[in-house]
Amino acid sequence: MKCRSEHRRRRPASGFSLLELMVVLVILGLLMGLVLPNYWARADQAKVQAAETQIKMYHNALQTYRLDIGSYPTTEQGLLALMDAPADVAEYWKGPYLSSEIRPDPWHMPYRYQFPANNLQGLALYSLGEDKAVGGEGNAADIGLLPDSPAETS
Repeated sequence: MKCRSEHRRRRPASGFSLLELMVVLVILGLLMGLVLPNYWARADQAKVQAAETQIKMYHNALQTYRLDIGSYPTTEQGLLALMDAPADVAEYWKGPYLSSEIRPDPWHMPYRYQFPANNLQGLALYSLGEDKAVGGEGNAADIGLLPDSPAETS
């Protein structure tokens, strides 16, 4: 004779209860709240570092240009003089001085270049940063070889 308990075997429950799903979602939400702000802060810092690196690369190319030509490109010639010989210095030009095209800054704005400039380097080469405006602080600060008075550039 079979016991009643043998007839009433429980099947194991399949899936998750609503309470279990809610607990998992709350935990995921808390983790995202802790991780995402740090991730975005790192992404912003990476853009600043990328701009600093590009400026150093362009400055090195400008130094090589200056060694060949005897002067930096004028403000009007700009950084394009590193890729294509300006007509007035074509006989001395030994470029291109960059291995790839001139790229905008990480915020998709062109780098600002000015020669001559009133600063220690004699030239200005900089990005306006995240805010795309003169001045700023933190990630919005101007990056690079700044003129003494950034308002003097266009």
